[in-house]
Amino acid sequence: MAKISTGSKELDLWLEGGYDKDTITTIYGPAGSGKTNLCIIAAVHQALKGNKVIYIDTEGSFSADRLRQIGGSTDIIKNILILRATTFWEQRECFNRLLTEVKKSISLIIVDSISMLYRLELGFANQQSREKASIINRSLGRQLRILTEISRKKNIPVLVTNQVYSNFARTDDPEQIMQQRKEVRMVGGDILKYWSKCLIELQKEERKRKAILRKHRSIPEKELEFVITEKGIEKPKFKFW
Repeated sequence: MAKISTGSKELDLWLEGGYDKDTITTIYGPAGSGKTNLCIIAAVHQALKGNKVIYIDTEGSFSADRLRQIGGSTDIIKNILILRATTFWEQRECFNRLLTEVKKSISLIIVDSISMLYRLELGFANQQSREKASIINRSLGRQLRILTEISRKKNIPVLVTNQVYSNFARTDDPEQIMQQRKEVRMVGGDILKYWSKCLIELQKEERKRKAILRKHRSIPEKELEFVITEKGIEKPKFKFW
């Protein structure tokens, strides 16, 4: 099965070679868990090889300083085409353009994140009617279908990040409260699960971070502890969890 490097030796070993080329890989977790770092690491690795990367930034989280830290120079940005969407509908148009214009020479497509603008639009739609909320959900499904079509037909890996939320129920039971804190759900839920062939959950507690492989076509569920450094990510020198 064709793969590309994640940009990290530890992640490559963990994923048995890297990210699959013809699928969507979704990385999800709370703010500060390392989602954007994994995206930039992968983009830098491809750009350093002279390959072209499309990076769709919906959160304004792409950092040229972080790019320089990892890659050693900002010169490689010439190999990274950065597109910025500020509304859910602009995001949709970005994907529509990719479907007709993207070339097989592109080595990686990154969407960071797939859910922020969707979440904002859905919140507004929910205030109006269920029908409008349904339209938003169907549009997200179509956007993911477009990304899947690009990935399969042109053999280009698609890496997307996603936000999470906790489903808190009212309770005074300390054990139930702790359990609710551990249970996080992806924004977009079943829509993202259906279209993503690889799901990686990131967890964090202060400086501690863990990646959990929740879904993969050929690899069983497993975990990887890591720390974020100036040059990317590394295995910790001691066990966190």
